[in-house]
Amino acid sequence: MSGLERLFGGMRSTSMGLSAERTRMDIIAQNIANARTTKTANGQPYRRQLVRFEPIMEKDNQGNITALGVRAAEVLKDYDTPMDRIYDPVNPDANSDGFVEMPNVSATREMADLVTAMRAYEANLKVQENFSQMAERALRLAR
Repeated sequence: MSGLERLFGGMRSTSMGLSAERTRMDIIAQNIANARTTKTANGQPYRRQLVRFEPIMEKDNQGNITALGVRAAEVLKDYDTPMDRIYDPVNPDANSDGFVEMPNVSATREMADLVTAMRAYEANLKVQENFSQMAERALRLAR
């Protein structure tokens, strides 16, 4: 693999990381926006969503496996975290006992996840900037 192939491979890898983290931030924002949504189109409260990442791998002719990057493979609903129930008998979505089933979204957890996603995004962006600077230096040296 030549230096240019490595350089552009690294840029491709960080681009994939940027895209995956951007998807994660979008889903977190959607979770926060729906933290009080007690009835969705299916008649149920909003359920927190999570992004599952997966590596993108490549096998060469010798059978060696190389990691090319990461991608947001799918968006999943969080069935592990229980839904909250609050007593609010005047709410139109309350059951016969006066309880309303609330989304399983915790603003604190979402904000912590958002900070993590933003830091990962910023780290990928910094690496991308470094790759660009290295490419510029290489072009200057090649003149």
